[in-house]
Amino acid sequence: MADYATLLRDHVSLEVRCVDRFFLQGYIPKLQSVGMVCKFLRWQRHFPIPSSAAFGRIGDGYVKEIQAYAKANGLEVVHFKKGENKEQMARPLIDAAAKAGGDGAVVLIGVAQEKTPVWRSWPGKGQENKAHPHMEWGRQTAFVNHYYFYVWDPDWGPAFIKTNAYAPWPIWIYLNGHEWAKRQLEIAGIGYEALDNGFRSCDDPAALQRICDRLGPEPVRNFYWRWFNRLPSPLTHDDVKAGYGYELAFRQFEISDTRVFDRPQAGRAFFEGVIRDHLDLGRPDQVALAFDRTITSRTPGGFRTKVITRGVDPQLSCYYKSSRLKQYWKENRALRTETVICNTKDFGIGRRVNAQNWHALVVVGQAANRRLCDAQASDAAPAPDTVTLVQVTCPSDTPDGLHAPGLRFGDSRVMALMAATVGFTHLIAGFDNPALAERVAGLLGQPYTSRQATYDLRRLRRKGIIDHAGSTRRYQLTAHGRRVAVLFTKTHNRVLAPGLTQLDPNLPAELANRSPLAQAWRKLDRSLDDYIDHQLIAA
Repeated sequence: MADYATLLRDHVSLEVRCVDRFFLQGYIPKLQSVGMVCKFLRWQRHFPIPSSAAFGRIGDGYVKEIQAYAKANGLEVVHFKKGENKEQMARPLIDAAAKAGGDGAVVLIGVAQEKTPVWRSWPGKGQENKAHPHMEWGRQTAFVNHYYFYVWDPDWGPAFIKTNAYAPWPIWIYLNGHEWAKRQLEIAGIGYEALDNGFRSCDDPAALQRICDRLGPEPVRNFYWRWFNRLPSPLTHDDVKAGYGYELAFRQFEISDTRVFDRPQAGRAFFEGVIRDHLDLGRPDQVALAFDRTITSRTPGGFRTKVITRGVDPQLSCYYKSSRLKQYWKENRALRTETVICNTKDFGIGRRVNAQNWHALVVVGQAANRRLCDAQASDAAPAPDTVTLVQVTCPSDTPDGLHAPGLRFGDSRVMALMAATVGFTHLIAGFDNPALAERVAGLLGQPYTSRQATYDLRRLRRKGIIDHAGSTRRYQLTAHGRRVAVLFTKTHNRVLAPGLTQLDPNLPAELANRSPLAQAWRKLDRSLDDYIDHQLIAA
């Protein structure tokens, strides 16, 4: 099989980097504290006593508006059952609306009970029987009806907006960047072939990439205001004019890198080779297979199942805090690499949807996707030259005159250190001293302190194996460092350790007979003994 770099260089017919699916939450900043809530009810809506009952009246009116909207537009309000696939129910209706065209339409309104924090009030202690009691306020979690508005939008295609009738009336918006790019290609008259959630081919790949790069917060805001003005809302226009409008925040943001291969065999060879080659590289915590068997509540044992669906298998996943980096083989044609960011603060980025945060998230996601593909390509042919190996394994000095102790191949601490740093999970945001200490201690099977990690980080850095990740105290492997770490790990785990085991003279005969290497070694050992004995007798 050709190495990974060759397959990615010579057999990729289309490469697209794009924001994929993202999930936003809308919140009303002026309804996030008790004082703001009371001010809204008393002075904006003119309720004599700010209380949950006042919010209840507003919520009841909102539900009636939804029912009237559904009736006026000939829409059935569907009550989703637990575990029901909502998108599958809406898909045929969305496809029909797409064929009809126009300026967009709501195709389905669904209702599902879900948990959410809501504002509640109750009379203060000793105020229960008073005509105008002082009310205490707080956020409480409750199961309430959420309303799903599934829409077809002329700019975004399939999307949904979720809301509920309980203060502070949050909304959730689901959009897909690939669908937005498809609409823009159609407007520009550029032909393309779709790949489920992506592109299989395009008449003008450069124009496609420019369109994907153009996506930002502005089209999102246009979508929000278009549907805010068309759908029922618990807020009136006077409320919005008074400053009670929504701000949008990131709840989940996916950035994808899709590489379509010119033929399925090339892509399959790449991905299957990656899985096979990285059972000990990348340090997977678990290798899971899904078997065709029924598991019920009576089935004994614990289970962790990875669902492999037709056309999207297998899958490689790396986790960092609440975010993850995943890679899978899509529709037998494309290698899809995605960074899924569930908490923007994991990377020091704000939650609000604005240009600065949007572009910062795109940079983080694209860098992680690129580093994973580059690491896989370099892992296929990691061997550095002899001079580099001597420089790494022997003591040396940096250009600044600082002493760098050698990293001896075969030393248990050095081997654990190399295996710990080569993990794929570090490609997202690097690793720090505590993470390294925990991983090396697990690989060594003995205590490994933070002080030892500090010493090892210093010598790794002076050898050029690692470098600081930006201006933080986190580290990442350099390209040179990854080649060295992969060579050390592969050679030790795949050649030295199993080879020495087979050459052990105490290896039982039944095991030695199964190993060609063990048989050859024992034959050589016997031949040497015979030769020495013969020469000594002759002498």
